[in-house]
Amino acid sequence: MTDGATAVPVPESRDGGDVELLALIDRLAELLERSDLTELEVESGGTGVILRKPIVVAPATSAVASSSAIEPRATSGEPSTAGRDLAANVPPSIKAPLTGIFYASPAPGTAPYVQVGGEVAVGQIIGLIEAMKLFNEIKSDLAGRVIRVVPDSGALVKAKQPLIEVEPL
Repeated sequence: MTDGATAVPVPESRDGGDVELLALIDRLAELLERSDLTELEVESGGTGVILRKPIVVAPATSAVASSSAIEPRATSGEPSTAGRDLAANVPPSIKAPLTGIFYASPAPGTAPYVQVGGEVAVGQIIGLIEAMKLFNEIKSDLAGRVIRVVPDSGALVKAKQPLIEVEPL
């Protein structure tokens, strides 16, 4: 454990315990978010999980400070648009509706549902999330061109995590 991390006991499960493990990961993530810890490491038997808070960099603050030091600005009394500009640069994304393992294709060795540069339509399947031993089809709620597939196939994703970033057409 690092950076003041706290140990949390992991219940041993004899029946596969995928549901319990995913629920525990969600509870641990909530604990980490509410605390001032930056990392939480849990290990039980041969299984270990490390959760880390994302590093948030405030580019708007440093960019404004450095550019105003180099280039003086005339104040016109108008509100700053820096915050709106940053929000405008974040591409829309299709988010995971549940926590589980993300799969980009219907079966190993087959073509992915969507690829960078391809188009996606509302209602189109973009991937699968395995949770509780069930494969859930994830359908797009946006239409546009795929600019990035965020998780790798086979990666654990959390509910509300971006899966696919799209550029509206």
